[in-house]
Amino acid sequence: MAQVRISLIGAGSGCFSLSLVQDLCSTPGLAGSTICFMDVDEERLDAVHELCGRMAQEKGAELVLEKTMDRRTSLAEADFVINTALAGGHERLREGWRIARKHGFDFPGSYHVMYDEAFWINFYQLRLFEGIVEDMLEICPEAYHLMVANPVVAGVTHLARKYPQSRTIGLCHGYNGVYEVARILGLEREHITFEIPGVNHFVWLTEFRYKGENAFPVLDRWIEAEAEDYWSENDGGYSGPLNRKCVDLYRRHGALPIGDTAHWTGACWPWWYHGDEATAESWGEKDPALGWDWYFTLVRDSAERIEKVAGDPAVSVTEEFGGQSHEPMIPLIEAIACDIPTVHIVNVQNSGGFVPGIPTDFQVEIGALCSGRGVQGIQTNGLPRSILSHALRDRVAPVEMELDAYTRGCRESLVELVLMDRWATSRAQAEAFVGEILALPYHGEMREHYR
Repeated sequence: MAQVRISLIGAGSGCFSLSLVQDLCSTPGLAGSTICFMDVDEERLDAVHELCGRMAQEKGAELVLEKTMDRRTSLAEADFVINTALAGGHERLREGWRIARKHGFDFPGSYHVMYDEAFWINFYQLRLFEGIVEDMLEICPEAYHLMVANPVVAGVTHLARKYPQSRTIGLCHGYNGVYEVARILGLEREHITFEIPGVNHFVWLTEFRYKGENAFPVLDRWIEAEAEDYWSENDGGYSGPLNRKCVDLYRRHGALPIGDTAHWTGACWPWWYHGDEATAESWGEKDPALGWDWYFTLVRDSAERIEKVAGDPAVSVTEEFGGQSHEPMIPLIEAIACDIPTVHIVNVQNSGGFVPGIPTDFQVEIGALCSGRGVQGIQTNGLPRSILSHALRDRVAPVEMELDAYTRGCRESLVELVLMDRWATSRAQAEAFVGEILALPYHGEMREHYR
């Protein structure tokens, strides 16, 4: 058993905080631990603190729950710092998308324009990440920084280069798509093992075993015998990790895309399955804008639900928000704090050449042995050459350009980044788009940075 202190930055993201507490309540090895909720929105912070306290009480869990609006206070004596914060907010993301469309950009495009890792959001996120790590190195230098907030690719890469002494680990739940694949195939979750190398939001199932045997033949048989019926019964094959597009990519490359990789949330990669309306329809693909509208509505409704339940002490928080989250944070913390050697999917620097072909000073998503000794990356067999080429072009190269722009404050590199988008037709178009984004009244800091 270990009692740890967890600082949760951006705790006003209520559903995430509740999931975290739910998982802690179900982890006896961390009984007696402390969570300090931190957020700059006092109303949301109070609501989350109230609900999490009620959940812990309902479950009879021994937890100490604190709250503060001061980040440095939350970091005092922290063993683990979980960052879930979004500095800019969704409305700023959507306003940028409206401007992008005005200048001829649209879905499906690149990760740095029509996606939630847009460059005008990433700027503030990178600023936030730097501030958190600098505070941690001063206040709690031995603490682990579990970075859940996007952009994980640019964030982990940048922080590892600038602050090599920090213990930054990026986490993303996209790998859970493997378990959904297993469920569809009728394979028991506890008996599968897998390898999904790549970079965040671009990972591929390259090794897949069930009870020690190669499970890809099971997938092949499902595709041959059951896929068409599954697609006809499941919204034309649009949803899920075994939709028409994912299966076609698997047939072409010999590896299955997982998580956001080929999902509508992942900038609709690869765009040629969405090249025009007829092509998209033939693959069962829909307008990504509809998916994002659904997501933003879900976030809004969740916030309203949290506020409503927080105001009604008669409602059971456990009944409203209970259930296992399948998020990786608490299992990872338990593995390290209680010295329980366990393999977890993490995002770290490729310093050990864990994914051959990806630069060694760049982020990769891999399995790692986590224990009291820390986080030790596990060597992978890498990606098929065809997939590696796409990874380098569509994920590594744009992030390198964005980090060059950010590090040097170079507006020209920002324009070059936009020119990498498939909708870019001229330098004048890209410059006009960047100029209008920077001219927004709330982007004064970013304008000054890229002056």
